[in-house]
Amino acid sequence: MSRRGRNITIWAIVVIVILGIGYLSFGRSASNNAKTVTIGVMSGTKQDDAIWNKVAKVAKDKYKITLQFKKFTDYNQPNKALVNDNIDLNSFQHYDFLNNWNKSNGNKVVSIGKTFITPIRVYSQKVKNIKDLKKGATIAVPNDATNESRSLFVLKNAGLITFKPGTKQATLSSIAKNPKQIKIKELDASQVARSLADVDAAVINTNFAQSAGLNYKSAIYVEPINKDSKRWINIIAARKSDKDKQAYKDVVKSYQTPEVKKEIEKQYGTSEIPAWDLNVNK
Repeated sequence: MSRRGRNITIWAIVVIVILGIGYLSFGRSASNNAKTVTIGVMSGTKQDDAIWNKVAKVAKDKYKITLQFKKFTDYNQPNKALVNDNIDLNSFQHYDFLNNWNKSNGNKVVSIGKTFITPIRVYSQKVKNIKDLKKGATIAVPNDATNESRSLFVLKNAGLITFKPGTKQATLSSIAKNPKQIKIKELDASQVARSLADVDAAVINTNFAQSAGLNYKSAIYVEPINKDSKRWINIIAARKSDKDKQAYKDVVKSYQTPEVKKEIEKQYGTSEIPAWDLNVNK
């Protein structure tokens, strides 16, 4: 082979090597830029799946993030899975649940963004408006600490009772004034809807109301969105050490979009309300 031929061969090899290195570098870079975030959620309804599918589409299209979901059936598990690095984020709880969990588990999980709130409602087969409840009426409420407190705050906002100064976690002993002498009947949350025929009214969680076949539009009173209800806003949570990761911030941005707001309204009407732009300080 002539010197010229050898030179051409050498340059050809050099070009091939450079192209090969470039291809491998590009492929590695593309792999590094591909982001997957695993979110822990509760096993929910088709409506919930439709909302998360919309979030996943926005995340993929706008931020090149692939969302994966790990579903749980026990409310005690998603925060444990997050702390143990089994998932990247979770979205199943409201502020109050997280605050209580952190008190018992070392304050390792933080909220990085709001999602929605599901107002709790008062139902009745006896009256059409909560103001029409008569003196001595009986109202059923859930008996677990979290939901009982929330239900009592609903009755406070409805003008039926007042609290002693400084009340944050309400119980029956927190009641200062009860001008209509309302009788409050404490029941397991799953039994409150079933008691509706036997009481004058009942404060019922939305999931139990749906299971009982109650139309949320038939409620005689709806929990107002104000400073008392702020703690019931649902959130996306991360490990405290990861709260500033850009990919996680982008997941929140993917949720807090007009597209997702429209999907929530499509799936739930006004029974579930997008919460990221609500004024809860009034």
